[in-house]
Amino acid sequence: MATATDTQPAGIAAISRAVVAAAAELVENVERAMVGEAKVRTARGNAWDAIQADRARAQARDDMDALVRALLANGPRTGASAASQPAPPSVPRSTDTMAATRESAG
Repeated sequence: MATATDTQPAGIAAISRAVVAAAAELVENVERAMVGEAKVRTARGNAWDAIQADRARAQARDDMDALVRALLANGPRTGASAASQPAPPSVPRSTDTMAATRESAG
């Protein structure tokens, strides 16, 4: 024999499902009004964005792998190959040179 208390939890669940469904519909309508029909996020759009991001990460990883392979193929720089490289420009250290630079600039 069913009593009124046996049906109450199902009624509360049905009411809460209805409230959640109404809230979701309200949010969807507000989103459509705010951003426009064409910019509403969908599961398909989210999946496509994820695919594009995965492809971009894979391309970046492939580019880095190719760079590392190229660096390893050239071998490490030895003393002889480093000596053949031009020296970096030197920075004047003396106060006379610095004073001359200030006078010519100003």
